[in-house]
Amino acid sequence: MPDVRPAPVTATAPGGVRPAGRSAADLPDLPSPVPAWPGEQVPADGGTVFLRHTPRTGADEGARALYVHGLGGASTNWTDLAALLSGRLEGFAVDLPGFGRSAPPPHGRYSIARHVQAVEAVLADVAARPGPGRDQPVHLLGNSLGGLVSLLVAVRRPDLVATLTLISPAMPVYRVPPAFDRAIALLLVPGVPALAEKRVRLGAPEDRVRMTLEMCFGDPARVPPERLAEAVEEMRLRDGQSWSGRALTRSMRGLMTSYLRVGRANAWRAARSVTAPALVVWGDRDKLVDPRLAPRLATALPDARLQVQAGIGHVAMMEAPEDTARAVLAMLEETGSGLLDGTGATGATGRSDTSSAGPDHDGGPAPA
Repeated sequence: MPDVRPAPVTATAPGGVRPAGRSAADLPDLPSPVPAWPGEQVPADGGTVFLRHTPRTGADEGARALYVHGLGGASTNWTDLAALLSGRLEGFAVDLPGFGRSAPPPHGRYSIARHVQAVEAVLADVAARPGPGRDQPVHLLGNSLGGLVSLLVAVRRPDLVATLTLISPAMPVYRVPPAFDRAIALLLVPGVPALAEKRVRLGAPEDRVRMTLEMCFGDPARVPPERLAEAVEEMRLRDGQSWSGRALTRSMRGLMTSYLRVGRANAWRAARSVTAPALVVWGDRDKLVDPRLAPRLATALPDARLQVQAGIGHVAMMEAPEDTARAVLAMLEETGSGLLDGTGATGATGRSDTSSAGPDHDGGPAPA
């Protein structure tokens, strides 16, 4: 099992929202720490992205999952959760364009709409792979920026999404430490992001990793030494990539500008159109996305469950992977969407929304 201390989970969800269940299923016996899963480059939105693969450890029921990381994150953020779910789900974790081991997009744009298009392409690739679950909906899980992107993908392509798990998704309004308020406002000013790209590399990798952990974890002491070393290695990798600063700052700018969208392009309105069963997971010590948004989102989603984790921060899949895994498994057990029926199809159904955002539209389904 991952070397992470268990964290308490609230017994009931706030505001009368349906609480997430807790599966009693046996979880895989894992080494500590779980090594990063191998991967390959796959096509997406005119370029390529890196996609890690977590093989299934249980019976091959055909169910597959795609994991989408947050701003400044990478596919390795999902290592432990993907391993814990491997008894039921064959896992795939993507590095968004310009992050992790993915090259920058050839068009150079990092809007939310472009990230959505990239994830849609990867989701279709995962669904089309040979095996019992071929051409069936995929379980989609996203954190932070990846959560917002995953929500919009679920609205645009319900035919590809079996269930939707959102871990501290970056819904409007986005809350950041007060010291960052001015910096984020400046990112909206043309020309300023170029200066910010240089600043994100200031300081030793070890110091920047510790600052990130302080920001993202409810209790940074939960981070095993091996995971800390991996994070430093990942930071050094980014420092060697000429595009990493641009990917971070311009994706942040894309996120901020997406919050200005109104009507059908607004993420809160889009949430009401999700047809897949959904799970919302939030840490009550999240410093980046206000935990008070959790019941609001769970209420907006038509078929949602809510798990609020006590003492946990912004990355529950890293800080409390077992509690998160058991909530995901409970949803699969409740809905039957992790199993194949007699026809070879999963329990999820969905009507395809063929509308699409244009390449410069920053989020949400396009107006009819």
